[in-house]
Amino acid sequence: MNCWQYKKCGREPGGDKVKELGVCPAALNEKVDKIHDGKNGGRCCWVVSGTFCEGEIQGIYAAKLINCVKCDFYQKVNKEEGTNKINSKFILSKLN
Repeated sequence: MNCWQYKKCGREPGGDKVKELGVCPAALNEKVDKIHDGKNGGRCCWVVSGTFCEGEIQGIYAAKLINCVKCDFYQKVNKEEGTNKINSKFILSKLN
């Protein structure tokens, strides 16, 4: 399950909030496609800059991580992936 499915934010391509809020960068970022078996940045949204969480546009990884670690979706992915969770530093390197 990708973040937009879990959070039901409507910001995925074709989603019901796209006209109002735009498409989320996590849903579009193909550089991290298939990380944790997600579509684009859908299962590593915490490393994607500019996501829209808790009603606010989030900044870069270093600035947003403090909020992300509290997120129920972030915690869900960590639990599901367990020891197979891909290191955020590696994911970030794919974005550059």
